Amino acid sequence: MELQTQRLKLIPCTAESISTISIKGYEIGPHIKEYLKKLKDDSTLLGWGVWLVIEKENDSVIGDIGFKGKPDSENAVEVGYGILPSAQNKGYATEAVREIIKWAFTFENVTKVIAECRDDNGPSIRVLEKLNMNRIGSENNMLKWELQKGHA
Repeated sequence: MELQTQRLKLIPCTAESISTISIKGYEIGPHIKEYLKKLKDDSTLLGWGVWLVIEKENDSVIGDIGFKGKPDSENAVEVGYGILPSAQNKGYATEAVREIIKWAFTFENVTKVIAECRDDNGPSIRVLEKLNMNRIGSENNMLKWELQKGHA
């Protein structure tokens, strides 16, 4: 499984994918280690966890993106993302998040994508606004966002 945009490849993060691609300059964070443990026990999580964001031009990992689990009882999935500082301000986050949302909406049991970001995280706010996500509230310095299927 692989998603492609004009400049990026998105591949689900697995023990195999990490061992076969160059992750030079990219740190495998605790969220990835935790996801890989869960994936080992439940293969149906594949796609609903972490994906690696790879810049096609130099075939390097520039970040990760993904969902915080399978669709819930409200047919929603929560998206999260992080791009290395050296690759920020180039539109990569917007490009990657747009593609993974498009992928999620191909499933009948996904009708809403949600997200949250700190209220002082201007770059993340701009990404979510560019994707036409609606700000639906805030709590504890976190902004809540959603995008309904058909409005992407």
